[in-house]
Amino acid sequence: MELPVRKNTRLAEENYVGFRFYFLTLCCFERKRIFADAGHCKDILEILRSECARRGFVVHAYCVMPDHLHFLCEGIEPSSDLLRLVMSFRIKSSRIFAKDGGVLWQRGYNEHILRAGDAVESVAWYVWLNPVRQGLVLKAQEYRFAGSFTGWKMPASWGEERWRPPWKGGERARRNEAVRGEERSSSEG
Repeated sequence: MELPVRKNTRLAEENYVGFRFYFLTLCCFERKRIFADAGHCKDILEILRSECARRGFVVHAYCVMPDHLHFLCEGIEPSSDLLRLVMSFRIKSSRIFAKDGGVLWQRGYNEHILRAGDAVESVAWYVWLNPVRQGLVLKAQEYRFAGSFTGWKMPASWGEERWRPPWKGGERARRNEAVRGEERSSSEG
């Protein structure tokens, strides 16, 4: 029986080199909730920060979700090579995680090369609002593992008391918060 040949979805290598913006998503192996552990989140962010600096990239927005990582990065040197960055980042982060006896990343990852007309800020907002959409928090600023290494800020209006996300995810977060409050009350009593 012949195994199917994996389709290469990558563009030519020259599309991943130089002064460009990229949006990436890397998923944990079997979508395991590896990053539900705050220590793993801190480790992965430190590796991301150091590898990007070493390879000529800056990270304008990131979000470590329990089972995946989003980040928006920019090549800041003519030699910035996204494919090499991702390869080295995955190898280094996998080695650290392998010490705990597991596989960190699923095969492959998703990347999007932003074009000149693309709204980079909208991509950053998408990254930062991920925990709100998933019902983990009510407001993006409440999520510990979302931010920027370059000082980009979430819109101030997101922190206002009356702000609600424009989709049903906000309702899910309110329900989850109510359940957590009930669990805290029952454990205290």
